Amino acid sequence: MPTTYFKERDKTIAKRLRSLRDELPEFCEEFFVGIESTTSPLTRLNYAYDLRIFFDYLLKNVRAFRTYADVYDFQIEDLNKITIGNLESYVEYLSYYEYEGKESSNQEKGKARKISTVRTFFKYYFNHDRIPSNVAAKLSMPKLHDKDIIRLEGHEIERILSAAETADFMSDHQRKIQASTRARDVAILTLLLGTGIRVSECVGLSLGDIDFDANAFTITRKGGNQAILYFGDEVKDALLYYVEGERKRLINRCQKLEIDDNDKDALFLSLQVKRISVRAVENIVKKYAVEAAPLKKISPHKLRSTYGTNLYRATGDIYMVADVLGHRDVNTTKKHYAAIEEDHRKIAAKVVKLRDQKKED
Repeated sequence: MPTTYFKERDKTIAKRLRSLRDELPEFCEEFFVGIESTTSPLTRLNYAYDLRIFFDYLLKNVRAFRTYADVYDFQIEDLNKITIGNLESYVEYLSYYEYEGKESSNQEKGKARKISTVRTFFKYYFNHDRIPSNVAAKLSMPKLHDKDIIRLEGHEIERILSAAETADFMSDHQRKIQASTRARDVAILTLLLGTGIRVSECVGLSLGDIDFDANAFTITRKGGNQAILYFGDEVKDALLYYVEGERKRLINRCQKLEIDDNDKDALFLSLQVKRISVRAVENIVKKYAVEAAPLKKISPHKLRSTYGTNLYRATGDIYMVADVLGHRDVNTTKKHYAAIEEDHRKIAAKVVKLRDQKKED
């Protein structure tokens, strides 16, 4: 079963989703109820965010709905009034728009997600015989251009860990503050680099999930499934040093405080004795990565890419990498972690010579 952390997270998502559903036309309720068994709470939440934007666009930009006072005037029959032209205009609209006084924009990936939501929305009602045709099926997805995979190389891995261990780049005042979280920061970086787990899986870890005798730990994957993973001695040493030292001292200092059981059992704690947040881990990684690889934008996911690539290089087994990383489709692993393209580029840079390197006698 998922840990308390993930149960609380899903509860928060469920509350937010209910609030967003109240901002959509009444017939949308049927859609969310119908997809509940086949989607995660976070997926449904993202659908709700996207549909808010879609109906706001229809209300403000499509002539057939200009007489409507608000989104609550929409009926399911109105889906039949939407043309492929309207949907193509919506794609263009997503490049830049305003919603509730806030300016927003979308690149390829953002557009693709919002279009996918609309296609799923129409498909649901068409498959359930609620509309006679599915105009959204004619809407093409934007082409997603491949981006270079960013990850750390061997010397950069050493530098990011060294930056956390020594804090040489910080001022004296910053080092004094960092001294209270140094072991935690090193343990987080070592765990991410040494196991490839997601940042959500990292912050969700509790002490009871770790078995130091077996060098194993239980994580809750996307979708709520649990898996047992294993870690090497470098990860074990970093975790034990933090748990037996810095973390234990923090708990002892704060014994008089009322600490939530979910927070108290968390593996990684903030100085306020709260379970560390995803945003905090992102900031930790960014802080030290700037010193290790200033030209690269490194996030926790890039550390996951680093681990996946290194594991593939060491084993040559793409199926092992997919299993450890929790990918359902090995093609995802091949695309993001094989690192073949960059290795080929490096080889190409070395084999082409512009001058004859041989010196004449």
